[in-house]
Amino acid sequence: MIIRLLQLQDAEHMAHYYQTNSAHFKPWAPSHPHGFHTAEAWAARIQDYITQQKQKSFAYFVAYQADCPKILAHCTLSQIYYGPLQACYMGYGVAACAQGTGTMRRTCKEAIRYAFDELNLNRIMANYMPHNNRSAKLLQRLGFQKEGLAKNYLKIDGRWEHHVLTSLVRT
Repeated sequence: MIIRLLQLQDAEHMAHYYQTNSAHFKPWAPSHPHGFHTAEAWAARIQDYITQQKQKSFAYFVAYQADCPKILAHCTLSQIYYGPLQACYMGYGVAACAQGTGTMRRTCKEAIRYAFDELNLNRIMANYMPHNNRSAKLLQRLGFQKEGLAKNYLKIDGRWEHHVLTSLVRT
C-alpha cells in the first residue's frame, strides 16, 4: 500500500473515489454542490491544497495499492495551528470496498506520524457522530481519548449532528 500526500495527477482518481463512494459517504459527510467532485474541480482544489501543504497549513493523504492508482482512503490534517497550541483537526474516509481491511488505520497512522514528526504538533483532534461505531473504534485503536460531546456540531446530510470530541496528544 502506498500512502502519500495528494498530488495534481490525482484529480481524476479523487473525482472517481468520491463519485463511486457518494452513497457510502453521504450519512457521514457535509453536502456539496453539484459539480464539486468533477476532475476539473478536484484539479483546482488540489492546486490550492498543494500551496497549503507547502506552507504546512494543511495536509491531504491518499492511500492506494501500488499496482492500481484507485484511491482507497484519505486522511486530512486541517486548521493547523502553531504557536502555543500546536494542534490540528484530522478528517478521514475510506472507500466502501476497503472497509475492514486496515487501510483507514494505516492511512491515519501515517497522517499522525506526519503531524507529530514533520509538523511538530502536540495535539490532533478528531470528531465523529455518536452512532458512527466504525469511527469510534478506529479512533480508540489509534489512541484518541474522548473529551466531550458537541451538540449540533456539523450539518451532515442536511441535518445538524452531535459529535463526540476526541484528541490524541503527543507522548
